[in-house]
Amino acid sequence: MRYELRVSVVVTAYNRADMIGETLDRILNQTRKPAEIIVVNDGSTDATPEVLAQYADRIRVVEIENSGDMAAKNVGLEQARGDLVAYCDSDDLWKPEFLQEMLHFWNLLPNATVAYSDFCEVRNGVWQSESKFQRAPEGFWSELRLLEGEHGCLERSFVTRLLHYQPFFPSCMMADRKRFLAAGGWDERVGRIVGCDFATALRLADAPPIGVLWRPLVGIRKHARNFSGDNLRMALGDAQVLQTLLDHDDALARFGPEIRQSIQTRLLAAFEIAYARGDLDLVRELRGKIDESALGRTHGLKYAIARLPRPLRSPLWRATVLAGAAKGRWRGKKRATH
Repeated sequence: MRYELRVSVVVTAYNRADMIGETLDRILNQTRKPAEIIVVNDGSTDATPEVLAQYADRIRVVEIENSGDMAAKNVGLEQARGDLVAYCDSDDLWKPEFLQEMLHFWNLLPNATVAYSDFCEVRNGVWQSESKFQRAPEGFWSELRLLEGEHGCLERSFVTRLLHYQPFFPSCMMADRKRFLAAGGWDERVGRIVGCDFATALRLADAPPIGVLWRPLVGIRKHARNFSGDNLRMALGDAQVLQTLLDHDDALARFGPEIRQSIQTRLLAAFEIAYARGDLDLVRELRGKIDESALGRTHGLKYAIARLPRPLRSPLWRATVLAGAAKGRWRGKKRATH
């Protein structure tokens, strides 16, 4: 190491009394100890403060009124004293070598603003075998340059690829504190939107080099309170985040056509999910936001059914959903026989 870099860890928490203890234990048991651990308690109303009090001699707690995750993350960024800042959401888990391996990027890429590790989902305490990076579309990592071992970097803007697949999560991130502050930190304009960290990931993806650790050293816990478990809310949230960037972020203006296409793709996905769930009022609302050119005959039929009076549309909706399910089963059987 060119000199001993100090790492601050920032954990943001809102009503995580049942999970944050294990998260903090994992951070405290890192092979490379952080210089400090800052927990920003974002106005929790459960027993989170009582849990944090058990770690009082090992962490620094910053109490704020409930302001949303992006604002809480920025409070941690401003409070941090380290050269580098690593983030961990209060329901996620690090493997013991996470900080040590991520810190190595600043030997290999001293001019990097940000680096990300791969991760696996954790369901009912079990780490899944397939990682997020492994699930990426074919060719997604074609521009990754290996540096040393499992450490690699992206040397060109990665925005257009992130619009199609997003593997960069906050709990897997380490950033140069001064550079990240200079870049504006976390985007608070979308702080109350589901999937709000997407905006910051896109802005950072336009500022290479970006470190990429090809090893899943983070566990993203999946549970009933995950917003990411609701595909409809995620599709609508991503579309809203992208529209905000399109309207207000001049730095990403050159990606306007790609961002507009991505918004349409997400709105169309939300249209399909809403129809499948029987939320026909939302189907009608979304139809007005989707370009005519993106719609097919089946979308027109679904919209026509959604516009009918309730007594008429319910049986027709049910019939189309059952027909779609039967068609899907038939296709599955056909693929299985070839």
